[in-house]
Amino acid sequence: MIRSKPTDVILHAFDWPYSQVTEHAQAISDAGYKAVLVSPPMKSYRQDKGTPWWQRYQPQDYRVIDNQLGNTESFQTMVSTLQQFDLWVYADVVFNHMANESSIRLDLQYPSEKEQLIYRQRANYYQKQRLFGDLSQPLFTEDDFVEAFGIQDWQDKWQVQNGRISGGPHDSGLPTLRANAHVIEQQQAYLLALKAIGVKGFRIDAAKHMSIEHLKKVWSEALTHDVHIFGEIITDGGATKAEYQLFLEPYLAETRLGAYDFPLFQTVYNALQPKGSLKSLIDPYCFGEALSKERAITFAITHDIPNNDVFMDLVMSAENEALAYSYIFGRDGGVPLIYSDLNPSDIRDSEGRPRWQEAWCAPNMLAGIAFHNQMHGLPMKTLEASDDLLVFSRGDKGMVIMNKSSRAQQVDLVWTETLYDLYSGDAFPSSQGKVTIHTPSKSSRLLSIFSGA
Repeated sequence: MIRSKPTDVILHAFDWPYSQVTEHAQAISDAGYKAVLVSPPMKSYRQDKGTPWWQRYQPQDYRVIDNQLGNTESFQTMVSTLQQFDLWVYADVVFNHMANESSIRLDLQYPSEKEQLIYRQRANYYQKQRLFGDLSQPLFTEDDFVEAFGIQDWQDKWQVQNGRISGGPHDSGLPTLRANAHVIEQQQAYLLALKAIGVKGFRIDAAKHMSIEHLKKVWSEALTHDVHIFGEIITDGGATKAEYQLFLEPYLAETRLGAYDFPLFQTVYNALQPKGSLKSLIDPYCFGEALSKERAITFAITHDIPNNDVFMDLVMSAENEALAYSYIFGRDGGVPLIYSDLNPSDIRDSEGRPRWQEAWCAPNMLAGIAFHNQMHGLPMKTLEASDDLLVFSRGDKGMVIMNKSSRAQQVDLVWTETLYDLYSGDAFPSSQGKVTIHTPSKSSRLLSIFSGA
């Protein structure tokens, strides 16, 4: 199945079992997505009654896929099924650290002696799940880790990139890997094995905690030339913020990899607040408040925001999140990453439904993806901007209107064709070369000369 329209939109199927992604392959394709980002395909702790999402970010072994979401066989089935629909698979990878197993053992062998015994006892099963390497030997030993200490000063670059991520003084934290030759070799072998299966992109988890030297060693030219790679470097804003200067600026300067556009997220978040101004969204890159459009992964929410207490205040209201998505889909630049989960946060909408579980296929999301795909590559021009109203065109094919005020707004456009709002289906015919559009309070319109997706 080959797409008729260009697209680059990524569905973040956060913590979806691989079989669930497989089941939804056609619906994902029909919705207009290009790729699906799945949670880390490696060995992590699992049990019959289930495990919390963060267990997926505590690796025990790269050489097999065996976690709560599935195994190597179900992962391969998922990749091959998505390929039939011209959908790419992106894999989340965790290279900064291994699992915190200090509550059950004191050594730093991965996988543990207990896990290696299970490998031997279930040799046939684990050989089927093997991606690379000799499972009779450990993947990592004590020599592959830096000296243990917890991060205390999050503005100290050396501490952040060498210390352990922990939950506080009583938590020994996640053992931080050393960027030695053996670690680099194993991480590259893992990436090559996933590429051989058909993986087309990688999200680098906790990239902020990895040194630039480590990143550059792992992501060699051979590994990067035909895949899309982007790092998670959380910052609290753009170029004027200390976190940007300490972590994101060097990453952008010294690698060619993409990154989450946290500066743009913060700009959009601030603009949508009662005292914020939509004028700040005219050209945020010009002011250091957004990444370049070629490297940016844009979003309205990530998995960390609703699932970690430290980021909970960044969860937007449903109205503001809808406006944020209109901007992300409507603007020129960046690859939209659309978040969906199975409700680990138990945050619900006004009708009591899980907030993001079905967000990926909600009617407004499908309309936004359709607009993005229709306008792919067309230039963006601001026509009107105030604190509460933003209007911009996309070439001669479309128009975006964002109204965050508490009252409806009227916009008069010089336009010769009928415009269709992909959100509502409303048609706005041109009369004597002009189109008048009323936009309700706290809402937006994605207007296209094309009536459908």
